[in-house]
Amino acid sequence: MTREVFIAHVEREQEALRGFLLALCCGNKSDADDLAQDALVKAYLSLAGYQDKGKFRAWLFKIAYNTFLSHKASCRTMDSIDEARALISGTATDSSFEHQDLYLALRTLPPKERSSITLYYLNGYSIKEIAAITATSEGAVKQQLSRGRDKLKAKIRAS
Repeated sequence: MTREVFIAHVEREQEALRGFLLALCCGNKSDADDLAQDALVKAYLSLAGYQDKGKFRAWLFKIAYNTFLSHKASCRTMDSIDEARALISGTATDSSFEHQDLYLALRTLPPKERSSITLYYLNGYSIKEIAAITATSEGAVKQQLSRGRDKLKAKIRAS
């Protein structure tokens, strides 16, 4: 893939990538932007390993997901929505995002469950595609989705 083709792909997928990472980082725009930049640099440096099968977005999201996991301390799991609310009140969150409560609830999920929920519900990936992006089995993805949904329901009801 040439540099120009890569740039065209990135321009087409950049908004979706940032949205994915913004959800994983629970609305922290600064962290999401930093991770997006890191993921794009890693993707560019890994172009030799990309096999052009029309799945650039999935390939890029896999790199972004792995980048997120390696930096997950910046988006640590909270025990409650109130704890998450207290933490983000002093940080640069995406205050214009109309689903801030969802971000707070997502922050309470472990990273793997948060990733599966985000990929499935916010990005429209299938279970099979999520398994490929996260390098887990389809059964594990189903379990993460089920657990994540149950935890989100409980957290949102409790808030």
